[in-house]
Amino acid sequence: MSNRNSQQNKQAARERLRAERERQAKKDRMRRQLFVGGAVVAVLAIAGGIGYAVTNMNSDNPNQKWRAAAEKKTFAKPANATGPQGTTIVIGDKKAKNTLHVYEDMRCPVCAQFEKYTGPTVLKDIKDGTYKAQFTMGTFLDDNKQQPGAGSKNALSALGAALNVSPQAFLDYKEALYAPKNHPEETDDAFANDQKLIDVAQQVKELKGNTAFEKAVKNGTYDRWALAMSKTFNDTKDITGTPSFKLNGKKLQVGENPPMTPDQFTPLVKQNLKN
Repeated sequence: MSNRNSQQNKQAARERLRAERERQAKKDRMRRQLFVGGAVVAVLAIAGGIGYAVTNMNSDNPNQKWRAAAEKKTFAKPANATGPQGTTIVIGDKKAKNTLHVYEDMRCPVCAQFEKYTGPTVLKDIKDGTYKAQFTMGTFLDDNKQQPGAGSKNALSALGAALNVSPQAFLDYKEALYAPKNHPEETDDAFANDQKLIDVAQQVKELKGNTAFEKAVKNGTYDRWALAMSKTFNDTKDITGTPSFKLNGKKLQVGENPPMTPDQFTPLVKQNLKN
């Protein structure tokens, strides 16, 4: 017993010393950072004034990027999209009598859950010609007052770059972005980072090493298109959340909730299919 207590006392002493060293190291780092930061601000102020310095220090601000995107004169519409602003995305057999309309937000964790459990069912139905699918993507989660960001808009812009490659690339990339290993928590605005989006794209056959796609993501080629798509979502008054689904114009719901699993989704689809 005494030996164990003695060893515990020594261990506790070592821990106290280690903690004290870490606290001191942290203080030293803070002093160095404050000194260097102050020096940088001083140099920038001399070079071009404090206003210029502040502007440049905030050049990576996502809100600033998207304000600039809204003011862009050029408007690029992805190939494989239709409508005046290219915000109509329909994938599948054009002759299919039925249309499933899917509404999602790329930061939405519930959408990610739907894609995990029922996404393969939707993809199979599209392939089999059960219905063609129309996609309308929102970005309302970026406007969450508690967790604001730009990940929904940025991922949507990247999806536009994927759609420009092919409809299959769009489907595969959306699936990859929603995959559990890639999709961040709702509180994590990881998709605001272009490199994160490019890294995920390496898991998609048509996008892996695709320099044109990567350039479009980095240059924000489809940023204005993403904003137009977001407005289309916002203008759909009977859709108030994601994921949401309509089959031939009729909302698919289990009570007041969207069907999340194949056991919920498939029977509703069968009930509303046109012969």
